[in-house]
Amino acid sequence: MILLLCFTFSIGWLKAQELNANVVVNYQNVQTTETRVFKDMEKTFRQFLSNRKWTDDAFATEERINCNFLITINDMPSVGQYKASVQIQSSRPVYDASYESIVLNFADRDWEFAYVESQPLEFNLTNFTNNITSILAYYAYIVIGMDYDTFSELGGTKFYERARQIVNNATQQGAGWDQFGDNRRRNRYWLTENLLNQQMMPIRQSLYKYHRDGLDTFLKNEEDSRKNMLAAFNEMQNISKLFPQNILLISFFDAKNDEIVSAFSKGSMQVRKNAYNTLVAINPNATDAYAAILQDK
Repeated sequence: MILLLCFTFSIGWLKAQELNANVVVNYQNVQTTETRVFKDMEKTFRQFLSNRKWTDDAFATEERINCNFLITINDMPSVGQYKASVQIQSSRPVYDASYESIVLNFADRDWEFAYVESQPLEFNLTNFTNNITSILAYYAYIVIGMDYDTFSELGGTKFYERARQIVNNATQQGAGWDQFGDNRRRNRYWLTENLLNQQMMPIRQSLYKYHRDGLDTFLKNEEDSRKNMLAAFNEMQNISKLFPQNILLISFFDAKNDEIVSAFSKGSMQVRKNAYNTLVAINPNATDAYAAILQDK
């Protein structure tokens, strides 16, 4: 009996899914009395993300990646037809701490899809099925890839390649999938292009250095960790000079600004000044926030 229980537990561990997804649908912008469909949408989307096995790797339950999908329904042109935006956020634990660091904080403003209550969701990586499963699967691979990038250098590449395959399958579907449109360079096409662009690999390598040599060692040695994080910023600055306002850097700082300010608000003033100058050069829109780094506590 003991052996059977151990075997059962082992099989359950090996089959654990990768994502622990929370889905919230905000429908306040649309005028409708049929609100039950939105609760059904939340449940169905959550199950699609959390119950599917996205990789061949073994995940323990506690290793699942926490992520949030906040979907805002902006318009309902007809029954069952929706125009929406979605904010995707994911996090990963910091070594030897109770703190979880936001890894991805990304807004997708171009999502049009058809949905009816109790609709089954089908997905095939080799073919386009519909705009629901394509987008959910796309961001599942992006979330997983970015998580892997923070634990091993360029570890997320194969998942970004799967995301790119989804983009290629959906290119003819319009908004958000191609290289043009109103949100040019801030859509799915350009996010994947940047993640797999060889010239931007130093940004992904910096993502690893920031997390593994910075955050994960912070409780052990704060000052060395800050220097490693600063080294990551310096690499990012080199790329920002070549590709200003690229989507990878925008996404990184959207996720990290508060955390960075908190980490650099103490310690050597020289390191803090260097960090401030580098951060302002990369991300001038957050200059006011970075000013807190230089304030004596």
